[in-house]
Amino acid sequence: MSDTNAMPDWEKRFRAPRVSLPEWAEDAPDRALFVSNATGTYELYAWDRATGAQRQVTDRPNGTTDGVLTPDGEAVWWFSDTDGDEFGVWMRQPFGGGEDVPAVPGLEPSYPAGLAIGRDARSTAVVGRSTDEDGSTIHLVRDGGAPAVVYRHRESAGVGDLSRDGTLLAVEHTEHGDAMHSALRVLRLGGGPGEPLALETVAELDDTRGGEEELGLAVMGFSPVEGDTRLLIGHQRRGRWEPMVWDVADGSQTELQIELPGDVSAEWYPDGSGLLIAHSFEARSELWRYDLAAGTLARVDTPAGTVSGATARPDGTVEYLWSSAAVPPQVRSTTGEVVLDAPGMKAPGSVPVEDVWVDGPGGRVHALVQRPEGEGPFPTVFEIHGGPTWHDSDAFAAGPAAWVDHGYAVVRVNYRGSTGYGREWTDALKHRVGLIELEDIGAVRAWAVSSGLADPRRIVLSGGSWGGYLTLLGLGTQPDAWSLGLAAVPVADYVTAYHDEMEGLKAMDRTLLGGTPEEVPERFAASSPLTYVEAVTAPVYISAGVNDPRCPIRQVDNYVDRLVAREHPHEVYRYDAGHGSLVVEERIKQVRLELDFAARYLPA
Repeated sequence: MSDTNAMPDWEKRFRAPRVSLPEWAEDAPDRALFVSNATGTYELYAWDRATGAQRQVTDRPNGTTDGVLTPDGEAVWWFSDTDGDEFGVWMRQPFGGGEDVPAVPGLEPSYPAGLAIGRDARSTAVVGRSTDEDGSTIHLVRDGGAPAVVYRHRESAGVGDLSRDGTLLAVEHTEHGDAMHSALRVLRLGGGPGEPLALETVAELDDTRGGEEELGLAVMGFSPVEGDTRLLIGHQRRGRWEPMVWDVADGSQTELQIELPGDVSAEWYPDGSGLLIAHSFEARSELWRYDLAAGTLARVDTPAGTVSGATARPDGTVEYLWSSAAVPPQVRSTTGEVVLDAPGMKAPGSVPVEDVWVDGPGGRVHALVQRPEGEGPFPTVFEIHGGPTWHDSDAFAAGPAAWVDHGYAVVRVNYRGSTGYGREWTDALKHRVGLIELEDIGAVRAWAVSSGLADPRRIVLSGGSWGGYLTLLGLGTQPDAWSLGLAAVPVADYVTAYHDEMEGLKAMDRTLLGGTPEEVPERFAASSPLTYVEAVTAPVYISAGVNDPRCPIRQVDNYVDRLVAREHPHEVYRYDAGHGSLVVEERIKQVRLELDFAARYLPA
């Protein structure tokens, strides 16, 4: 549609050009990399901030979003898969443009498991890989030579970070078998030029404590200062994510007493003097600066809403990607300027969210509500987030805004399993997977009806990925609660999904359910939508990517076959991509199909 004036607002929100927070090269801060949908497909762009020149780096039919700059700013590494299947290799292209070549010749395609590119003179790079055959492997490349394996294990693992001098490698691993809580290992990468590689474990940290407490660790980054052996990590020792400084040379651990109520993550300021703190609490986020010498916090001024990413620049300023449910995303700076703004049509805003707290079986449940114009009760969409270790926030989202434009109320629930509410809330899912989340969603549904928000005859259960899984499971286990189901890229048959999915997700499922389908068949059956398909009464709409490695197509087809056998009202849309699409037209098409399905099947 060429006439933007005639275009509905919901469609403008998808079509309006967007940009991500630019990533800058550590030793060439005027060189940056960002993602934009300016061409109608999300692709990588290089930006020379000194001259203002921008150019498109990648151009593929199904889009590209995974890329990094080398620390010297001379090249872009980007991940090349096939039509969104997430299985591929890293490619390398000069920053100023040129031929794409394999970044690490000799490495076969795999699922990515982290990447670190060194700032040292030996051109060190560390590549994490995952395959069904080998499990997790980490490869070291130096001086353009052949890749060497420095880590291998059947359980999931990945690259954490590489020290500034390229001699220390931090690895996140789950050798203990708990894919939700990583332990850390630091390796010394020895051996001079022309010498064989020498590996030495210099430090280990494991907070799982033999399984007595399920506490995780995460790598946030080595100090940017030359010769500094401090590693910034995240820990859960006080019931939430917090940063800690670990000197891997002498073993000292400095827990930072940052008395903020929610989850706290951090990254180094470029001079190593302080930390940029990102604080996430009850669906909103904010920024702080922590001075390491003084042990003090200073607020970094940002508007109320959600900061989706932030970075401290060498001059001490902070750039961040911000939005709220009512205001589209902007890349801002603490200087007060908009850092990067895509030219062209601007996305219309939407309505703000209201916070609702509902008593649930596991504690108070937080929900975000958006209301259309007029008086309720409204037809209502319960838009369920994926993850499950994720959360909905006061951030701009074109999908929910489209439903509001069409007269629907939208409710988003941060069920048990969501992040931002403490470790116990996030870790509550084990063994009764899916059923626990639906208890919380059901409690919020009861509030929505009793409060007069939702028309009980017109309530839609909807979501993508884990949200799509909960949609299908909810339609079968709570058939009287939902008038319609819209499931995007869902888990539909848990057993088949386990056998077909990527290796890292198999490890997560073993952790959540306590074993494989052969070891705990009753748990997989209790948590599988396929088990309850005969009880489904609401019409069902399913969309699925035929190349999806996370929620593979075969298990979706198994569920659909059972609907067909029952002659149950349903529609299925299969598209040529993976776990979602990076093509704007495809995203618009999918929303249009969902809106049309709801209009046809919901009571008038």
